[in-house]
Amino acid sequence: MKFHRVLAIPVLVAAVASLTLTACGSSGDSGGATVRIGTTESDPHWDVFKDKAKEQGINLNIVHYSDYSQPNTALAQKQIDVNLFQHLQFLGQYNVANNQDLTPIGATQIVPLGLYSKKHRSVAEIPQGGEIAIPNDPTNQARALFVLQAAGLLKINGSVRQPTPADVDKGASKVKVTAVDAAQTALSLESVDGSVVNNTYLLESGIDPKSALYKDDPGNPGAEPYINAFVTRAADRGNATYLKLVDIFHSPEVQKAVQEDSKGTALEVTKSGPELEQILARVQQTIRDAK
Repeated sequence: MKFHRVLAIPVLVAAVASLTLTACGSSGDSGGATVRIGTTESDPHWDVFKDKAKEQGINLNIVHYSDYSQPNTALAQKQIDVNLFQHLQFLGQYNVANNQDLTPIGATQIVPLGLYSKKHRSVAEIPQGGEIAIPNDPTNQARALFVLQAAGLLKINGSVRQPTPADVDKGASKVKVTAVDAAQTALSLESVDGSVVNNTYLLESGIDPKSALYKDDPGNPGAEPYINAFVTRAADRGNATYLKLVDIFHSPEVQKAVQEDSKGTALEVTKSGPELEQILARVQQTIRDAK
């Protein structure tokens, strides 16, 4: 998922929730529909997105959350109308764990996950028994292990779809993995042979995305669970105003800003809501099967 820096503790939620505006044609201060959209992001492209939405008659009330556990709960409780911060794998984990049916209505982008090192200039230079740091959250941890397997650095036992370090075949692997908080992966580069770092902490740490020793292929069907998306409640999947936001996000002006913010790492994805629902269904079934 393309997780980003956060801007503020969600004290705005109470104020936003107290408003009587809805996204189905009610009037905001300057007329038009008002949509309460939740995110953990604070990148400048949100200003461009908000301005473009206003040009199309939509007033975006952006609610910032301080951690990833909040926007889905707020959406389920109708404190907000839409959220935009997560990929389908994260959404699937939330829905299964909470018996929810939050629904993607349009794709935004996918960001490759890469292996970085301050000690080695290529995958081949990483020594036998080398240590690689990976994120410890279930969503990014599994993807990181697949990245390392694709790079030829380790082997995952069997055909596990959501592997953990316990599923690594140590005898057949070149490296050992250490799971750390995602925020620590970039910081760990000083003491390990390599780290798998997601985009949020990559950019915050000033690491050049082009310096990756290896990246997964966002175009591979196996990367589909990591497509980021606009998400709403299932009953609102056909809301014309919400769907219009998806189109606005893909406007040239917003996409240019997204590329500037991500330093060219974000790859635009235009899959429709129904296509995303099919992918999400597969993701959720995999999660259930793993229980």
